[in-house]
Amino acid sequence: MPSANHRLTIQMLQWIARAPRTREDVLAAWRTSCPRLSIWEDACIDGLVEFADGGVVTVSSKGARLLAHP
Repeated sequence: MPSANHRLTIQMLQWIARAPRTREDVLAAWRTSCPRLSIWEDACIDGLVEFADGGVVTVSSKGARLLAHP
């Protein structure tokens, strides 16, 4: 059974993949001060997201593979 963090990571990646999101949009929606729910920070560290020109956040190829096989 996937962990809560894994499910939230999938949910965040799906949300990012649906429409262009700026870093500010993502931080407003997904940043938390709870050390147990560091979804955004962990996705950055794990290379699941990338930053394009203009501060747009996109799902990386590694993130896309995770979405294809959650």
